Amino acid sequence: MSFVGLHIHSDYSLLDGASQLPALVDRAVELGMPAIALTDHGVMYGAIELIKVCLKKGIKPIIGNEMYVINGDIEVNKRYRKYHQVVLAKDTKGYKNLVKLTTISNLKGMQGKGIFARPCINKELLEQYHEGLIVTSACLGGEVPQAILKGDFDQAREVAKWYQDVFGDDYYLEIQDHGSVEDRVVNVA
Repeated sequence: MSFVGLHIHSDYSLLDGASQLPALVDRAVELGMPAIALTDHGVMYGAIELIKVCLKKGIKPIIGNEMYVINGDIEVNKRYRKYHQVVLAKDTKGYKNLVKLTTISNLKGMQGKGIFARPCINKELLEQYHEGLIVTSACLGGEVPQAILKGDFDQAREVAKWYQDVFGDDYYLEIQDHGSVEDRVVNVA
């Protein structure tokens, strides 16, 4: 059975990722992965480089973005909770929609100030541009994991149902295990 990493940050994820794309792709090849995704925070800066490096190494590039989703108007700068959301392009339409969402988030959806500013989208935009996209529940910063960690399982189910209603079979619950208690709590739930 093969494994493909679908939630990977590179050095394009400032203050979060340190790996450069050639090293990431080399490691994926070494591990026998048939593909590798790039999901930097709020940006797609590494998309073209990923495609070029993957083509040279003979594995499939999967273009993505770990976006920030707020429950509110992206053009109103308030103290919204920013949830992480892994968004992957599964085809050309999805790539175009991912580019559109990334552009909107960076041009209209900046939330916060200074180094704490993040490019955000909301669920209305995700629903509008869902075609061709795959989404996961994301890391501990995702809305579903956050609800689980607060013990609000009804809220977690409600959020997961919304994503499943919009994305159908293209919505997945993400499992991560970095050895933390929080990861175990979310994975078991």
